[in-house]
Amino acid sequence: MKTGLIILAAGSSSRLGRPKQLLEFQGKKLIQRAIEKAQKSSSESCVVVLGWNPELIKTGFDSETVSYVINENWEQGMASSMQTGLRFLIKKDGINQVILMLCDQPFVNHQLLDNLIIEKESSGKGIVASFYSGTLGVPAIFDQKYFQDLLNLKGSEGAKKVILENSEDTIPLNFPLGALDIDTEEDFRRLEKI
Repeated sequence: MKTGLIILAAGSSSRLGRPKQLLEFQGKKLIQRAIEKAQKSSSESCVVVLGWNPELIKTGFDSETVSYVINENWEQGMASSMQTGLRFLIKKDGINQVILMLCDQPFVNHQLLDNLIIEKESSGKGIVASFYSGTLGVPAIFDQKYFQDLLNLKGSEGAKKVILENSEDTIPLNFPLGALDIDTEEDFRRLEKI
């Protein structure tokens, strides 16, 4: 199986009031941390999806060596950004499965990403999704049989819709720290205390 990985980093961080992609945590910008974790994982290819102010966000990582794609329609919601990344990886690398992750979940590490791949292989299921705060979400891995479902999502619909619609073909992977993502200054202050 050829695994692709999409890092979603296209949003404008409107609730935070400054670009969350460039926030520093443990000496590294969130976008750079996400890229490093993805690169350490056993996925074969990775793409960062940019949208809002891409030239500014590119200052947070080495855009000469890291694949990125710009979603011109990022304001339409998360679905279009995920689809931009998925189309890029299908065309460029002919992937059979894809991991979706956000750049603002600072506790995602390469072991978690690898565990998604391992669980999918050993379970024979089509989806493995992170489990936190009583629900399933990303990071999650999807078999190519779900690519069309992902490409059919609209507006603010996220991958969670595909996960919930196919619960019988989904395995949960415990990731309690997945609950911590950065949407507000309060979230970031809580993260700094940890």
